[in-house]
Amino acid sequence: MHDVIIIGAGPAGLSAALWCDELGLDTLVIEQASEVGGQLLRVHNRVENYLGARAANGRELRDLFAAQAEERDFDLWTEAEVESVDLKSRRVRLRSGEELQSIALVIATGVRRRRLGVPGETEFEGRGVLESGQLEHEKVKGEDVLVVGGGDAACENALLLAESCATVTLVHRGRNLGARPEFAERIRSDHRITVFTETTLQSITGGERVESVELLRAGALKPMRMAVRGVLIRVGVEPNTELFRGQLHTDERGYVVVTGEQETSAEMVFAVGDVSNPLAPTVSGATGAGATAAKVIASRLNASGN
Repeated sequence: MHDVIIIGAGPAGLSAALWCDELGLDTLVIEQASEVGGQLLRVHNRVENYLGARAANGRELRDLFAAQAEERDFDLWTEAEVESVDLKSRRVRLRSGEELQSIALVIATGVRRRRLGVPGETEFEGRGVLESGQLEHEKVKGEDVLVVGGGDAACENALLLAESCATVTLVHRGRNLGARPEFAERIRSDHRITVFTETTLQSITGGERVESVELLRAGALKPMRMAVRGVLIRVGVEPNTELFRGQLHTDERGYVVVTGEQETSAEMVFAVGDVSNPLAPTVSGATGAGATAAKVIASRLNASGN
């Protein structure tokens, strides 16, 4: 029996763990990946908006967090995959067979990039389907590439790829780009970028690597084929809440609904970070939510005499 079990070791989970340790709570953090950091490991551009620290990328900021966490006394298990969770009893079962229980449970499972589910999307990962424009622009230098999405991330990647690629085609299913005006204006004025709105990606094809895509434009009777050597997909994220659905309140997109104290509809179960914050998913918000949950848990346990 632990005072607190935290599922997820991104910024929110690590912040909650640090504060739980600060407040004298017996704490276990469970992370299914081989290293901590969560979505920070997917941030390849400079981090300039986290108060008190600047970093060349998300991994560098993660390293700062991890170094501070290592100085603390909470337990951290990596490569520990959760098989099931009973929120009523706050019992966690791992795929390894171990069963754990806590007085309070903190959900910090974050989000994952949304997939389109089109043919070739998974098959060509690492062979033309790109992880990041910042990280992999040299792989497609001088080539024709496709970017899917209409938000800030899609537009930012399109602009970055346009600096080294022969052409960039940006396709978005909506009528208008959803990115901030400064991004949308730069996209529209860049002669190296062609924008197709009301268009969807149907498939990705090739041999050893990506060679072409099929696009379907609104009103068209059949898809058109376009030769490209790289595809980058940025169509938003979705919360990692499958383990908990049916046991607590979520919104229509699956994000956990929480109170101002970060508590869910299940007693003594809290949710922090992006998994419960679809409107403002930031590192600052995640670390603040983790601290809030820890303070509330400590206050509750102290009041009950535990």
